[in-house]
Amino acid sequence: MDEYLVKPDPADPRLTRRVAGIDHEGGPVEASVTMERPLTLFLNGQEIVTMMTIGDHPDYLAVGYLLNQGMLRADDAITAIDWDEAIDTVVVRTERETDYEDKLRKKTLTSGCAQGTVFGDLMDEIETVRLESPAEVRTSWLYALSKAINTTPSLYLEAGAIHGCVLCERDRPLIYMEDVGRHNAVDKIAGYMALHRVGPEGKIFYTTGRLTSEMVIKTARMGIPILVSRSGFTAWGVDLARQVGMTLIGRMKGRRFLVLAGDERVRFDAGFSSAGVDGPRRRREDAADDAA
Repeated sequence: MDEYLVKPDPADPRLTRRVAGIDHEGGPVEASVTMERPLTLFLNGQEIVTMMTIGDHPDYLAVGYLLNQGMLRADDAITAIDWDEAIDTVVVRTERETDYEDKLRKKTLTSGCAQGTVFGDLMDEIETVRLESPAEVRTSWLYALSKAINTTPSLYLEAGAIHGCVLCERDRPLIYMEDVGRHNAVDKIAGYMALHRVGPEGKIFYTTGRLTSEMVIKTARMGIPILVSRSGFTAWGVDLARQVGMTLIGRMKGRRFLVLAGDERVRFDAGFSSAGVDGPRRRREDAADDAA
């Protein structure tokens, strides 16, 4: 399998640190814990938001956040991205003059962790989205992706307390981003796609987090027709996926998964070899995983 274009670097000393403690038997242990730090985002001269993030790829995070919040347009010319690590600030500068004071007043909290937000008029915009892509997803691709992603060295395997998102094409994971909030990980991928002119055609989006309304909205805004997770669904997430024509695949563990929207894109070219009498027990394990 070809190498990722971008993947996690669990050896980066900025992203984790070692902390002393005790284990379940009272013995001394030392564990890796994930770092988080504030990042304040400005669009031109206006402060937009302060996000809690692990601190890698601030340029992708900033651009992706602004795109997914509707504050940058696809045709906007970005003239500079200035990151000052000393004061935890990133400034995105554009040719177009921007002023989002009214929009900022309309923002609402979402179900996401960390600084997940969605602005009121995004729901108006999603009404016009329809993913008419003829894309398909093969079960053999899903099984290969699940294995590749879950065995890639990552901050999740090193320290936990992290979410991951991966942009994939067929059975190849391309761009793997992690962050303390899954929405940040999505935005990093959106920013990478915008800055490197990577199109959504033929792409699959994988996330470790729940398939919520905001995950569906952000993926739809990116133009990606297939969204996959090893976690579960929310009802509103399913409703929105059906509305925009997205294929929504969740609870994907090993060779098991559920499709609750867009099943016409799924091609069953590899069977589930271990199906059998343990099905009810497996469903109980899935429910326990989703609740955790």
